[in-house]
Amino acid sequence: MQIGVLKEAFPGENRVSVTPDTVKKLAKLGAELVVEAALGEGSGFEDQEYVDAGAAVASNRSDLLAKSDIILRIRKPETDEIGHLKQGCIHISYLDPFNEGDLVDALAKQGISAISLEMIPRTTLSQKMDALSSQANLAGYVAVMMAANRLNRILPMMMTPAGTLKPAKVFVIGAGVAGLQAIATAKRLGAKVTAFDTRPVVAEQVRSVGAKFLEIDLGETGQTKDGYAKELTPEQVEKQRQGQKAAIAESDVVITTAQVFGRKAPVLVTRDMVEVMQPGSVIVDMAAETGGNVEGSVAGEETVVNGVTIIGQGNWSNNVSRDASQMYSSNLYNMLNEFWDKENKSFALDRENDIIKGCLITHAGAVVNETIKRRS
Repeated sequence: MQIGVLKEAFPGENRVSVTPDTVKKLAKLGAELVVEAALGEGSGFEDQEYVDAGAAVASNRSDLLAKSDIILRIRKPETDEIGHLKQGCIHISYLDPFNEGDLVDALAKQGISAISLEMIPRTTLSQKMDALSSQANLAGYVAVMMAANRLNRILPMMMTPAGTLKPAKVFVIGAGVAGLQAIATAKRLGAKVTAFDTRPVVAEQVRSVGAKFLEIDLGETGQTKDGYAKELTPEQVEKQRQGQKAAIAESDVVITTAQVFGRKAPVLVTRDMVEVMQPGSVIVDMAAETGGNVEGSVAGEETVVNGVTIIGQGNWSNNVSRDASQMYSSNLYNMLNEFWDKENKSFALDRENDIIKGCLITHAGAVVNETIKRRS
């Protein structure tokens, strides 16, 4: 079974889906690995490292698409590439299936078994395959480092003969994987950290990493069975905004991570809140790519509003692409290894398995994922 690994074509994307170390592991399973030339140049992996690990290197992308039984990549395929895929092949990547209906239909029409990594269920067994979480962990770290770099003061308290500098105040909205890592990183750097999440169940987690949890009574909230925050009503969103306003006003750094899976991110920081922050303060909108939590943020850009820098860069883990590649590659290996038929040396697409049921979007010419079918 040939596994083809594609170089990411998206501008500025430096991560790779498979590292040389993972090639070695997959080769031991009996897989034939073929990687696209210059696959790892953005993360510092040379073609020769892949060859030494047991892979072949291909320079013809179309040929690699046509011959591979499994395709591994990070980002969703371009629509014009789908026709080049081998019919019946297994394609594993992010797909954004809630918002990419035409892409999903095209994959089904080509007979592709498309696995969407965003849709992997959040269960104990699947944690090792959860690429969303592994990348979000790094994203939370990067968000704090970016904020520290743009802020016009230091994060920790510092006592010097010239006087004492108070610690910077950091406010994190959303205590999921990215938010908790942002909290922990800001604490390690010496900041005074406060956090809020609509899910009261995470309050103890926030406190466990040394932050204060901001209490706001929103009424009945909670989380989905997969651990995501449920969408708030307009009334609850307004209560959250008002409850956060004082914390935002006195913060040097605000980091927003609030997203609703498969939907536009809620706007939680309005322009009037930005304008009461001190000039030189920083806001990092980690949801900018999905609509943004901050009024005035622009996906992929930095903007300045009333002296406050708003960072909406996106693709956060790409800033630490080598580590991000290592973690993503490990997620893919864990998935392949979990369902690998060692006798036949092939990937066994067990459609009765709960993990496969959750993340398999198209198969045998049809959209088979029940959640995506209900949304279409």
